[in-house]
Amino acid sequence: MEKEKKIKIFLGSSYLLIVLVFLWFFFSYFSIDEITSYELIKSNRDNLNELKENNIILISILFFVGTIIWVLLLGFASPIFLIGGFVFGKWLGTFLVVFGLTVGATLLYIFSNFFLKELIKQKFSLRYQNLNNKFKQHEFLFFLLYRFVGGIPFFISNILPTLFNIRVKFFFVGSLLGMAPQLFIGASLGSGLNKFLENNNEPPNFLDLLYTADIYLPIIGLIILVLCGIILRKYFFK
Repeated sequence: MEKEKKIKIFLGSSYLLIVLVFLWFFFSYFSIDEITSYELIKSNRDNLNELKENNIILISILFFVGTIIWVLLLGFASPIFLIGGFVFGKWLGTFLVVFGLTVGATLLYIFSNFFLKELIKQKFSLRYQNLNNKFKQHEFLFFLLYRFVGGIPFFISNILPTLFNIRVKFFFVGSLLGMAPQLFIGASLGSGLNKFLENNNEPPNFLDLLYTADIYLPIIGLIILVLCGIILRKYFFK
């Protein structure tokens, strides 16, 4: 237990340190006014696209590795799929995001199984004990639905399956297939934002964004996924 507590403190401290260092470097170069400047955002978007076009393989590898590290440090998924779609476009962005998050989640699951299992049982076992039998009867199917339904913070959803002893191969494949639809929609939204910046020289208002097909179609898709998730949760995760 003492070892698990130290690991938890180490992970939390590492995550906080990385965030603080990033913020320090970021605000050393940009002020609040510059961050909110549409011209600056558009200019950096153009520079980023040029960098990607000239170094697509290197940038893809760095993003993939960075995604894995982000997941291991208990980061959320939403910044990753938006950035992935914004930088790499809908299709390549989805590919990198899905595989990066899946590999990172699988490594975090393996780590949690070895070092944090007892701690996770203490925190969550009573709350989710009704799912034990369902996972034992249809391990892969229910894990696939678990990933598709979502509704749990990403880093928690990666460690909870230690309660159900999900096999690593099922965890990997179930994560890959189950998360793909929502990550595709998220990457599409990021790609839509990039296209909007490319085609508009003036700062947009909220309605301008909503009337753009590359924006509102992913939002509609996200709403449909959420509704499907609610229905599936009602019937399969009672």
